[in-house]
Amino acid sequence: MPDDIRHLPYDLEAGDEIPSNTSPNPTFAEIAETRLGRRGMLMGGLATAITGFIGTTGARPAAAARGPMIGFRSVPISPNDTVVVPEGYSVQVLIPHGTPLDGRPAARNLPEMTAAEQEQAIGAHHDGMHFFPIEGREPDQGSSTDGLLVVNHEYIEPRFLHARAAGQSIGNGRMPVVDNARDPDEVRKEIFAHGVSVVRIARQANGQWTVVADPRNRRIHGATPMAISGPVRGHALVRTKYSPDGTRVRGTLNNCAHGVTPWNTYLTAEENWAGYFRNLDRAEGQPRLPREHARYGVPNAQARYNWDQAAGGADEFARFNVSSTGPDATQDYRNEVNAFGWIVEIDPFDANAVPVKRTALGRFAHEGVVFGPAREGRPVVAYSGDDSVFEYIYKFVSARPFNRATASGALLDEGTLYVAKFNADGTGEWLPLVHGQGPLTAANGFADQGEVLVNTRLAADAVGATKMDRPEWGAVDPRDGQVYFTLTNNSRRTEAQVDPANPRARNQFGQIIRWREAGDDHAATRFTWDLFLIAGPEGDSRIAGNAPVNADNMLACPDGLWFDADGRMWIQTDIGESEQLRGALAPFGNNAMLVANPATGEMRRFLTGPIGQEVTGVITTPDRRTMFVNLQHPGATTPAAEWAAGRPNSRFPNGDGVPLSATLVITKNDGGIIGT
Repeated sequence: MPDDIRHLPYDLEAGDEIPSNTSPNPTFAEIAETRLGRRGMLMGGLATAITGFIGTTGARPAAAARGPMIGFRSVPISPNDTVVVPEGYSVQVLIPHGTPLDGRPAARNLPEMTAAEQEQAIGAHHDGMHFFPIEGREPDQGSSTDGLLVVNHEYIEPRFLHARAAGQSIGNGRMPVVDNARDPDEVRKEIFAHGVSVVRIARQANGQWTVVADPRNRRIHGATPMAISGPVRGHALVRTKYSPDGTRVRGTLNNCAHGVTPWNTYLTAEENWAGYFRNLDRAEGQPRLPREHARYGVPNAQARYNWDQAAGGADEFARFNVSSTGPDATQDYRNEVNAFGWIVEIDPFDANAVPVKRTALGRFAHEGVVFGPAREGRPVVAYSGDDSVFEYIYKFVSARPFNRATASGALLDEGTLYVAKFNADGTGEWLPLVHGQGPLTAANGFADQGEVLVNTRLAADAVGATKMDRPEWGAVDPRDGQVYFTLTNNSRRTEAQVDPANPRARNQFGQIIRWREAGDDHAATRFTWDLFLIAGPEGDSRIAGNAPVNADNMLACPDGLWFDADGRMWIQTDIGESEQLRGALAPFGNNAMLVANPATGEMRRFLTGPIGQEVTGVITTPDRRTMFVNLQHPGATTPAAEWAAGRPNSRFPNGDGVPLSATLVITKNDGGIIGT
């Protein structure tokens, strides 16, 4: 945790942004109070209060009204250091952190690996992912036994990475600095452990999946050269010493969830990137940060991992100090941080393709990106949440129509970015973030569209968007087109900030919101919304359709979200490291994955993971008979003293050594479809 935020009156998880939204915009909680009335919010408990606005988005088609079958018995809540799935299912561990891309066994254990070895191996903290069938024609059609698995690597546990961490009292923050500088090879190893892995995997005759050597296997990490595209390309706010013309940048960081384009490429989302940098500029003894730093929480003391303090001061590390040290922006790295916070497009089938930052989709803490159905001759529509407290939900609508024969990432370079406003009557509207419209003018500090996008959060503040409880993953129901978003939690919301879409003060448990676009047109500018789930314990939670909440399905902190082709909604939880197995979150056990029928509200727990981890990332093969699920940061809840004593609280997946993030391969023993 950065030293300059230790005084704040609340806890931040590893890597969480410093809250920075001071706008007067209404919160979702305030909207809820308007809709229900203050008495309705306080009398009879939350489950009673929300009866009037949960599950009310209107009639559904007959086929959708029944919903998909859930054909397994719920697994129990678990506090144990193991993976549990329903009876009749099996689990294999695949590509743990440090697995070489060439398919050979690792030459040494993770802490002994060099930076060069890490650059050619699977990264840390697996997150969003997609399985691309090896034919490379469609993102969800083709081989179910051979393909490219593309995996995000969100952040790192430095104490798990380095041999010198053994025996030291180190928590899940940065490594200690020795002699006022960091070892350059340690820093490179950390940078290379971030980013994205592209790795070919195939099912063998014995049913086990393995890595296959392939020239397309590659790592895209925190130092990989990338292009800047869209309205911000060449803008003065992204010009640096490395790229004086503002067209290039090195690396992608804090890659959380993802997206898959209709033209079969991968999108990775840059989430909590601000803390990797620091700005030491001061005026009259006080921090002096430009708004494009301050509104995103760039620290003014220590950065998250102190990469800028690597010995020797090489340019590859100096760029993480975004202070004004030169005569202009092309002589220093004051603008380096402005080239982060974007959606990055990667072509998994072309190892020589340069990743592209698509700036028209906005700059914020992107959790991921999800597309509405691609229709020939219609615009491409993509949704994304800003995963920080009191931030917003966005939608991008392309300027040009989708044509399957010619579609490419260029569709994401021109269009309109909108931000959501949720009204108390269950309606909502998409507010355009377009230079020259409404308050987004030069007189108000937005000189052009590039400046609107670099300062997306400030633009959303200005137009009056609704502050949300940490918008995370989104998903679109394949049966009726409704859009679902998880709102994980927000313990900083006060009673005075309650609204219909965020109806809990001190919201420890989270909720899932959904909406239907007007006329079922994803490019529409109006919608109707309700809440599918109010998460929490049995007596203080509710599921649409009046489905019962009990020990078989209660959950807290919904995060990952995905629909399978039958319309089952898979929900993954992320109870924060400081709250797992503690206090009000203790009854929920370790993080888990559940399955819901969105039509009826039936929900069952499918998987529980080991100690300290987050369940995140899920996809199946096209035949839906193999599922891939990621487990991130097992053992992260190990106290510093226990780590020093050589007692991490998780030994997943090997039973010894440091705990490792990994991908699970889940199959049904009878060879059937997962979830049936």
